[in-house]
Amino acid sequence: MVVRYWRKSVLISVIVFSFLFSLYYLPSSDDSFFRSGRLFQSDRSRFLAQVRQQRFELEERQFDEEPRKVEDESDAISVERCQFIINMTKFAWENYRKYAWGFNELKPLSRSEHSASVFGNGKLGATIVDALDTLYIMGLKEEYEEGRNWVKNFFDLKTADISVFETNIRFIGGLLAAYALTEDKMYIQKATNVANILLPAFETPTGIPHALVNPVSGRSHNWAWANGGFSILSEFGSLQLELDYLSQLTQNSIYSTKVARIREIVLSVRTEDGLYPNYLHPKSGKWGPKHVSVGALGDSFYEYLLKSWLRSSKNDTVYKEMYDAALAAIKKYLLRYSSQNHLAYFIELKGKREVHKMDHLACFIVGLLALEALNENDIKRRNDALKLAEEIANTCHESYIRTATGIGPESFRFTKEVEVMAIKDSEKYYILRPEVIEGWFYLWRVTRKNKYREWCWMAAKNIEKYCRTTGGYSGIKNVYSSEVVHDDVQQSFVFAETFKYLYLTFSNDSIMPLNKWVFNTEAHAFPIVT
Repeated sequence: MVVRYWRKSVLISVIVFSFLFSLYYLPSSDDSFFRSGRLFQSDRSRFLAQVRQQRFELEERQFDEEPRKVEDESDAISVERCQFIINMTKFAWENYRKYAWGFNELKPLSRSEHSASVFGNGKLGATIVDALDTLYIMGLKEEYEEGRNWVKNFFDLKTADISVFETNIRFIGGLLAAYALTEDKMYIQKATNVANILLPAFETPTGIPHALVNPVSGRSHNWAWANGGFSILSEFGSLQLELDYLSQLTQNSIYSTKVARIREIVLSVRTEDGLYPNYLHPKSGKWGPKHVSVGALGDSFYEYLLKSWLRSSKNDTVYKEMYDAALAAIKKYLLRYSSQNHLAYFIELKGKREVHKMDHLACFIVGLLALEALNENDIKRRNDALKLAEEIANTCHESYIRTATGIGPESFRFTKEVEVMAIKDSEKYYILRPEVIEGWFYLWRVTRKNKYREWCWMAAKNIEKYCRTTGGYSGIKNVYSSEVVHDDVQQSFVFAETFKYLYLTFSNDSIMPLNKWVFNTEAHAFPIVT
């Protein structure tokens, strides 16, 4: 009895001592950010204060030459995979710098510059601005400094007509994210200059902005193909994260006033069924033909409803109410399950006609639903959102594994004969898009199910195998053929989104935690208001 009691006392003492030792000596999960496969170390109290305040002082960073110590095999694998993604990013950046520096994008096969129509015809450095926060998060100090210096000395938007939407999410978004990470006020000045260039586009009878604006003349207009002068839901509905944040930083309400007016108009013309058509006329304030989609033309409108609520620290409940109503309508009218394997997907509506097609873009909704589940207080709603997120994630995964390259097509269809496959040649391409990876990233963070990490790793390896060329990364024209034909474009968003989401999937959750940061639709990170 005495011996048994003595052993028990010794055991308890050992446990208590070990516990106290760990509290005092062992670093917390917040003690370090993993960067470039190395451990960033700083004074403990200063670093914890920086994490709590969401500050990253670039000039004080130090990188050890020793690799990060790992505790188990899974941690070691994640470190290796992070480094793999960093190497991809460095390779893409080095080739852009070598062959297209300062231009918008790179043609990796031609080894020359490329510029899409959304950028006008100017040398805007879209890749540089899109890459800044990703380079910083990865700890690529030299590459980040190269980009910062170019923005400081050469960034200018004097060009032909530019897309208000793309300029907002890429340039204003990229510049504000760079500020949020570094507190370098140069970025606020640059973002303000860009926003001021976009302001004339809002001078319409309703305040719904035109799609295009000329930085020199200030004239604005809509896309010629947009149903005769209509503005596009995903474009005018995806401006508030950036412009509200800019107003907060500059203490100038002109930007937030513009997006507040958009919300007023949208609320005033709600439809009976709760669905939002993809077109709204900036003169009449009336909806266009009933084309409804959670993919192209609609997608990021819904994304910004939830994320605007989150960035307000959940104080702006109007956005949450709009989101809840919109998602309820989407589930009621657009959600379908395939007849063959009961795969969940969203249709498009064109009038009364159902189009059983889902875009790669629409896979973004996986991440949106996961984010909803993470922040939903109602247990049933939380479970329903997560269940649907995982169902759609599986469908998007099927679109990848049913191709020869293991990469998904631009869109895929569901018929009696075909399930989750592209049918038309015009749907079979892949342009380095991030949405599927984005959804898996969010589900990994929310559920901790390792399969989502593995799916991301599969995608990363296949992008490396089929999209890498001698001069960078290129989209491919047919994902169903292993004999790939490249499209010769390295999109700027491969830095902003695809590489970033892959890196964060294998990083520690203390890097860009979802309770402190919100990503815009170009994956640029903004801090949640506190």
